[in-house]
Amino acid sequence: MTAADLDAVARIAVIGFPDHFEGRPCFENRLTLNPSGCFVLAAGDGEPQGYLVAYPWRADSAPALNTPIPAIPADATVIYLHDLALMPGVRGGGWSRPIIERIADDARAAGWPALTLVAVNDAAPFWERHGFTVVEAPGMAGKLAGYGPGARYMSRRLEN
Repeated sequence: MTAADLDAVARIAVIGFPDHFEGRPCFENRLTLNPSGCFVLAAGDGEPQGYLVAYPWRADSAPALNTPIPAIPADATVIYLHDLALMPGVRGGGWSRPIIERIADDARAAGWPALTLVAVNDAAPFWERHGFTVVEAPGMAGKLAGYGPGARYMSRRLEN
């Protein structure tokens, strides 16, 4: 992902998460803080059809929605998968697994022990197919409420 992709990423986000709006400034913030964890998904030189954003964060925690963060936490212990969104026309077409595995491989190689995320829109079964499990993290109930009904905090251990 580059700065030139941010308008397309914001458009995809509105389609993928209409009830959990995050705007261009949020994506610009994450790209600035962790460019190596930000990807645009496209076929060749075609229009972006999806994106993935991930960055180091604290376990059993999640950042507030649509809120810039000042820095990657110095006490980060996991890679937080902030967002994965695909345009409706490519969903179910095999676009997710390669980028999820790329993030997992990169995190494992860098020594991170786990990936974490908050599953929204009843997406927990999707994430379970990618090796994530629901975690009942202390203190997360209030934070999850801000992510909408049915939001689940999930983790995937990364074995070396």
